[in-house]
Amino acid sequence: MACLTLNRPSISALTIGACLLAMGTPCLPAIAATLPDAARPMSAGSNPDAEGIQFHCPEAQLRQLETGMRHYLHTLGIAPSLVATVHDERQKTLTYTLTTPLDDFNTLDFVARPALNLNEVRVSLPLKQNTTRAIPTVSQKEIVLALMQHGRLTVFAGSACHLAALTDHVGIRQNTVAWAEKLEFGWPDGGPARWNAKYWRNGTPRRGVPLHTAMADMFRNQSAYEVGCYTATKMVMIQGVLDYFSRVRPDRAKLKLIEARLLTDGEPLVDVEPGRVWNFESDFDAKELERPGKLLSAQFGVMPRNFVPGDWAYIVNPDRSSASKIGYEGSNAIYLGRNKFEDFYNDNEHAYSYLQKLDEVYQWRNQVFSRRHDGDKIQPLTAQQIDRLGQPPQDGGIVLDWRVAHQFFGASSPPQRLPGN
Repeated sequence: MACLTLNRPSISALTIGACLLAMGTPCLPAIAATLPDAARPMSAGSNPDAEGIQFHCPEAQLRQLETGMRHYLHTLGIAPSLVATVHDERQKTLTYTLTTPLDDFNTLDFVARPALNLNEVRVSLPLKQNTTRAIPTVSQKEIVLALMQHGRLTVFAGSACHLAALTDHVGIRQNTVAWAEKLEFGWPDGGPARWNAKYWRNGTPRRGVPLHTAMADMFRNQSAYEVGCYTATKMVMIQGVLDYFSRVRPDRAKLKLIEARLLTDGEPLVDVEPGRVWNFESDFDAKELERPGKLLSAQFGVMPRNFVPGDWAYIVNPDRSSASKIGYEGSNAIYLGRNKFEDFYNDNEHAYSYLQKLDEVYQWRNQVFSRRHDGDKIQPLTAQQIDRLGQPPQDGGIVLDWRVAHQFFGASSPPQRLPGN
C-alpha cells in the first residue's frame, strides 16, 4: 500500500506572532522544540559533536536536573553503566549519551541487545461505548535509550529546560506509538479522501465539534475514513498529544493551548510540521523554508538507522515512473520502536520492519502496490542493496535525514507514565 504525499493542503497565510493563544503564548513560532542543528542553543565554544539528551540552562537548574535525572533513569531501569553524563559548567550544559561505541548510531536493534533488557508494555486505549483495549507497545525505557544514542542531539533549553519537559515528551511519544499500533484506515487509491461526515467536512472539524472529539472518532471508527498516509501521519501525531493531555495526564490548560494552536487558521491538519522538511520537492515554495510547524519540529542531519519511537520519517521513491502515480511519491513513516514502523492500512499485519519498509518503497518500481495482491512481482534485494537504501539520497539511499517529532510542552503537575509501563 502506498503513502500519499502530494496534494498536501494549501498553506494558509499566517502572520507570525499576529495571533495569541490562551495563556498569552504566541501561536507562532513554536514553544520549545527539538531543534535542528542550525537552531541548537549552543554558545560559542560549546561542543558541536555532543549527542544524546542535553539540558542547556543556568547552573542551579542543572544541579537539580542532575539529581532528578539520576532518579528518573533509575525508575526506568536504565543502569548507570549504560550512560555517560557530562556536566559542563562553563557551557551550562548537562548531556546524557549512551556508552555505546561512538560510531554506533543504530536504534533499530535495541530490543535485540541483551544489555538493554527491553520489553514491550501494555497500555489501555479507549474504544467505543466507554470500553478499552489493551495494546502492546513500546516502553518509555526504549524511548529514552534511543534519545541518548549517538546520531543526534535533542536539546531542552529555555522554558523546556526541566525534567517535566522530558518526561512529558517521552510520554507523548509513547502515547503516539500506542495509537499507531493497530490501524486500518481505508486507502483512497488516488481518489478523494473520505471522512465521517458527522464530525468532519473535508478534513475540517464541523462547527461545534471539539477537535479532540473529532480526532478521537478517527481512531474509534477507522472504517469511516479513507486517507493518504500524509494525512494519516498527521492524524496520529495530533491524536498522540491531544489524548495525552486529555486522558493520560490531564491538563486542561495545555489541551486548550494545543487545540487553539492547531485551529489558528481553522484547519488543524494544515501546517502541522515545519515547511522546511519538504524543501527536497521540485515545486517547493521558498517562502515555506522558515515556517515553523504548529505542533511539530524537525531535526536534520540525523544519522542512518537512528530512529526514536514516535519519530515521523520520510522515505523517497526515486523511481520516476512509479512516483508519477498519485500516492507513490514516497512514504511517510512513524517509528514504533522494536524495529517496527506503522502500517496505516493493515497491509502487512499492522507493522513493517525497517527492511520491509525500505523494500516496500523500492518494490513500487516493480508494480508491487499491495503485498497481498502483487506479491508475485517482488524482486528480492541483497543485504548490500538494502544497506544502501537506508542511506540519505545524497549517499545513494532513499531515507531522508530528518526526523519530525512533537515540540516540548512543560508540565505544571507531576508527570505520569502510561498504565503498564
